[in-house]
Amino acid sequence: MSTLLKATGVSKHFGGHAAVSDVDLSVNQGEIHCLIGPNGAGKSTLFKLVVGTHEVSSGQIEFMGKDVTRERPYQRVKQGMSIKMQTPSIFKELPVRQNIHIALQHHARGADLAREEDRLLDLLDLTRDATKLAGVLAHGQQQWLEIGMALALKPVLLLMDEPTAGLSPEETFKTGELIQKLNAEGMTVLVVEHDMAFIRQIAQRVTVLHFGKVFAEGSIADIISDPRVAEIYLGKTEHHEH
Repeated sequence: MSTLLKATGVSKHFGGHAAVSDVDLSVNQGEIHCLIGPNGAGKSTLFKLVVGTHEVSSGQIEFMGKDVTRERPYQRVKQGMSIKMQTPSIFKELPVRQNIHIALQHHARGADLAREEDRLLDLLDLTRDATKLAGVLAHGQQQWLEIGMALALKPVLLLMDEPTAGLSPEETFKTGELIQKLNAEGMTVLVVEHDMAFIRQIAQRVTVLHFGKVFAEGSIADIISDPRVAEIYLGKTEHHEH
């Protein structure tokens, strides 16, 4: 298994506060890797360092063997990262198919473009809604549409920040099935998530962050059976959480 993404000794300071502190993370080609931890653990900050929306204070990020530590997000995207942030950034006033079309237009032409639109609409279970304005879709469908737009780039690595935020349990499960389907087709996925049921559904390897540091790492089975992980998730440190 080759390493696709590697963060070494990565830290991010905001003023005097270290949001992420000396983190090592590696994502192997072909895996679904989940980055988890209680609120305030530094997950979203680390995600932003990986995609380039935050600059590291120290450390190095390599993608496909190349140092991308100082590269802008669009440069990382060009090399094969595709990013799905928490809030959908779809074109709400345009039809669903048009959204997919816009995402695809630089990557396909003519009949290929139409075929690829159909394939993605089908994959996302949005074929019936293709002519609807994106803004009238249910929240879950808007999330899937945005995943579809991220997929239009034919990425090597799909990065997702809390893709189940605000979704019903049914929509969450369906999102998990979609991620598993993409992974079965060869896509490597890094997901930042808080929802433990969803993590159990999709994760192959898991990195747990706590107070900005790597707290544990291993297979989903290792992590689920680790009492220390249960403690930070369910124990006294988490009593303020729902």
